[in-house]
Amino acid sequence: MRSPILLSFFSILVLLACQPKTNSKAQFVILPSPTTFTISGESKLKGPDLESGFQSAKNHFTTGKLLSEFQDKIFAFTLDSGMQLPTEGYSLSITEQKIEINASTNAGLWYGLMTLGQLLEDAKDQNAFLPLCSIADEPALAYRAVHLDVKHHLEKKEFYFELMDRFAAQKINAVIVEIEDKLKYELQPKVGASDAFSIEDWKAISDYAMARNIRISPLVQGLGHASFILKHKGYEPLRDDPKSDWAFNPLNEETYKVQFDLYEDALRAFPYANYLHVGGDEVHTTGRSSGKSPLELQLIWLNRVSEYAAKKGLTPIFWDDMPLQNAGVYRSIYDSKLSAVQVDSIWDVNEPNLNKYIDMFPKNCVYMRWNYDMPESPGNIRAIKWFSDNGFNVMGATAGQTRWNLMPLDQSNTNNIRDFALISIRNKADGLLLTLWDDDSPHFELYQRGISIFAEYTWAGEKRSSDELHQAYRHRAYGPALASAEYEFINSLEGSVADWKNLLLDIKKDRNRLRKLENPIDQAVIPFPNLDSAGAWSQKYQDKIAKAEASRLQVDEVLRQIQSAKKSALRNTYQLEVYEQVAQVVQFSNRAILTLAELDEPSGEKRTQAQAKLAGMEEEWASIQSKVEEVYGKTRQLNKPADYILDQDHHVHLANQALKFSDWQFYVEGLFLEKVKGLE
Repeated sequence: MRSPILLSFFSILVLLACQPKTNSKAQFVILPSPTTFTISGESKLKGPDLESGFQSAKNHFTTGKLLSEFQDKIFAFTLDSGMQLPTEGYSLSITEQKIEINASTNAGLWYGLMTLGQLLEDAKDQNAFLPLCSIADEPALAYRAVHLDVKHHLEKKEFYFELMDRFAAQKINAVIVEIEDKLKYELQPKVGASDAFSIEDWKAISDYAMARNIRISPLVQGLGHASFILKHKGYEPLRDDPKSDWAFNPLNEETYKVQFDLYEDALRAFPYANYLHVGGDEVHTTGRSSGKSPLELQLIWLNRVSEYAAKKGLTPIFWDDMPLQNAGVYRSIYDSKLSAVQVDSIWDVNEPNLNKYIDMFPKNCVYMRWNYDMPESPGNIRAIKWFSDNGFNVMGATAGQTRWNLMPLDQSNTNNIRDFALISIRNKADGLLLTLWDDDSPHFELYQRGISIFAEYTWAGEKRSSDELHQAYRHRAYGPALASAEYEFINSLEGSVADWKNLLLDIKKDRNRLRKLENPIDQAVIPFPNLDSAGAWSQKYQDKIAKAEASRLQVDEVLRQIQSAKKSALRNTYQLEVYEQVAQVVQFSNRAILTLAELDEPSGEKRTQAQAKLAGMEEEWASIQSKVEEVYGKTRQLNKPADYILDQDHHVHLANQALKFSDWQFYVEGLFLEKVKGLE
């Protein structure tokens, strides 16, 4: 007979063996970085056990209730207005069996909850207990806004709701929507495109965002960038130049009737707005040859729209570039060869041109100093200083996307986002805007890394190096298994995408600028080898061949990494699919150039093989394009409606050059394949 003590011992062993093993080496990564984060051990709390309470707390907040009133045996939210914390600051403590979040505002409690969400996700991902930890956290900038530019296409409606959840998790608290013709205006119904969202649609998105501490404000372009209005025949009398749909005449009273009607509807769609962004960039007007200077005309217009905003209790935001250009100081901002002394010299000569009109600059306006390339240039700093020294409100704007076709480049503009965020923090600015231009319409999923980079620097300042930040992004976006540098495929793909843009075009030809050519196949597409002069083509285009070969190898490796990542990713596999399609598009162009190089060989056998490859490229491309459209179409509205009117395309935006997605995004590939047919 076995001893009862022995039986008890074996029972304990069996019980322990049945307990799930946990990972005591789990990595807990918070993005954006908290101010302080101290881990002292391991709690007895597991993520899956807390999921229900966490979701209940989120629902409590998003239905308009105070988190301090949320009742739960593990979660404790304390609201203390006497705490010495900024509006959105919080403290978070995890003990053996308790989670406590303290803040002076409900928004602060919300951001503590968002941080807890990341800790819970990490614990679940790695089968670990939550850490015993204490966090103290607060934002470096109060206003952390993302700009959504929908002028060339809309995502599917449900995407915007999901996007607001992503923004909230990263502590982004504002959005500016550049709405253009993607709102069904009721007071000026001709302006809204037939596929535009209704006022009620946008209001539903606004409600959803506001419930997550994200305040959406509209940007309704005015003075310039007005083609979405002035392209319509009924608005032609309002043009500053009768032949151009670009700019309003600021001296025509009807201009303001139209603009204010658009504002009225936009503010109904975005009822929680605290700003009205009025645009005003990149425009010179004459007032129909009025004799007034462009700067005076712009300030006349700016005062009218600023007065409208003030009556609505809103702060107007104005892009500041044109006063600086009209005064002659703009070159000092972007010329990297200028020393600080030279910049000061330019300002000493030209600053009086600004000062002459200083009394016309409205005081209630925020002057948005946008700079996507050189935020730390002496000229940019001097421009910011001029506005602030003269008592004007100034805010910066950086970019996660400018003019790239398939995806953002320059490591999602990491350095420039960082630099402008740090300038804004040093200058105690109210905030910073991340612009996401839709000029050439990359898939929105590919903006996400830049958004995370912006979230980090505007909330935390420079607490991580660029490599550390990208690693943190991969950890949060896909899961801990993909955090290592082994999965840094995005930067590897960027260079190949940059080369892809004009790879199939002749030297010095640009993908964006082909539509006005009489015969783009002959004038722009790369010439094919002359079989009577073997080797001459390869000599002329040796740089393209070298780029295509290097890119082919690079993209093969990227595709391998993506395949591996898709197997290991715990979330955001759709984003990986989008990157995969970008890589396949690039690889087609690489193969095309290398096949032409084979056609240029003196060997008859090589030529025959190359001709066979070229003949099969139409079918190959059809398969690639079909897959791209299938993947992209899961979240975005690919094509413009059949009744859509294209404008005069003043800034040569690819996405403005055709109604069908494939006709503008892959215009060059289509031309190349037409040229291949000519060989048959």
